[in-house]
Amino acid sequence: MAEEKENIQFQLTDELIEQVETLVEQQNNKELQTVLNEFHYADIAEILDELNLEDAMYVIKLLDSETTSDILMELDETNREKVLKNLSAKEIAEEVEELDTDDAADIIAELPLDRQQEVISNIEDIEHQAEIRELLAYDEDTAGGLMAKELVKVYDTWTVAGCLRRIRGQAEEVTRVHSVYVVDKQDKLVGRLSLKDLIVAKNDQKIADIYISSVDFVNVHEDAEDVVKIMQKYDLEAIPVVDDNFTLLGRITIDDIVDVMKEEAEEDYLLAAGITSDVEHDDSIWELTKARLPWLLIGMFGGIGAASIISGFSDAMLKFPVLALFIPLIQATAGNVGVQSSAIVVQGLANNSIDGKIFSRLLKEFALGLVNGLAIAAIVLLISHFIFHTTYLESLTICVALITVIIMAALIGTFIPIFLDKRGIDAAVATGPFITTSNDIFGIFIYFLIAKMILGF
Repeated sequence: MAEEKENIQFQLTDELIEQVETLVEQQNNKELQTVLNEFHYADIAEILDELNLEDAMYVIKLLDSETTSDILMELDETNREKVLKNLSAKEIAEEVEELDTDDAADIIAELPLDRQQEVISNIEDIEHQAEIRELLAYDEDTAGGLMAKELVKVYDTWTVAGCLRRIRGQAEEVTRVHSVYVVDKQDKLVGRLSLKDLIVAKNDQKIADIYISSVDFVNVHEDAEDVVKIMQKYDLEAIPVVDDNFTLLGRITIDDIVDVMKEEAEEDYLLAAGITSDVEHDDSIWELTKARLPWLLIGMFGGIGAASIISGFSDAMLKFPVLALFIPLIQATAGNVGVQSSAIVVQGLANNSIDGKIFSRLLKEFALGLVNGLAIAAIVLLISHFIFHTTYLESLTICVALITVIIMAALIGTFIPIFLDKRGIDAAVATGPFITTSNDIFGIFIYFLIAKMILGF
């Protein structure tokens, strides 16, 4: 009975890092290579991220380009930038020649413009060089910026026998063969080819007789987020990219889509936290300040606005001092409800699970806000009466205000993301400080307005 291999997930330990650092210090290349050869390139990248730049460079120059090219793609962006600065143009060119065109273009795009040209000119494979230049011309947030030139395509005029011979040759240049695309004499995409149909077909049959004309595709200028939605909707592992004349240009694979989804999630998370641009923890104080300060200023002006409203009711608070005690509750509840509602809507917009019926969505949030408001108001009623000894009218004021504020916050948290999305603005902007600040101001205003109506000051 064959012994089963245990699948042990890679774990980065202090002992492993110390072992690598010691071997680098001793320049024990043979042992170092033996240790690293046990790991996947993504694991090696994780190790290098923990080393100082000098040791990381030593390892990169020790290993072969086929391995280090993949390692470069997996390195932390900040560390990769440092590594690239310490490699010559010729060395970078040797690395990118081992990569698929989309990954090669991504690496080169991180370099200054003058260095980009120097690296590209050092790429010996002229076809690879031309394809990278083509990809660099596209906006990074479009299908063209995501696609790779490597694919398997066949002409509809070929016979099955001739097609199989040519596929073998093309497949050597493609890391993963997800699909075989069929084009006409003008290289226009006309369909896709089922490998099963190809295998069972007779050798003298024409591809035109067996290919499937139904094929999903995207235009080269399609927005990256739209490409993500298409591939998610139809559960695609790869999708062909065409120009305005339907000429087949390349393909986008699922790994590129996962990267886009990850970047979008990180960007939305930062926006929700009130950070306006993509920053890293080790960025300069100036960069971090520019990213955080705008929303902090919005919060500051929101606080000043709330303070102005409160000051306008200062006489009322002298007459009913208990009102001041519940201001933090009103503000916190309004902010929290608004963020909850907006977060659910933003998530729904991101995965296309929310349709265009705003009224029905608002009606649902109204009902939800009413139920939550009644539940919270009931608890607050008991606390305010038995702990703060409020009068009947004061308790009624606080409870009615809470219910109203919760409903209002839920409606605002729902409406604003949908409104922004319909105008092409990232709905994630609506979450976090924006919703919290706006609901704080409205919440305080409604609170005192209701208090004035009930208490009659």
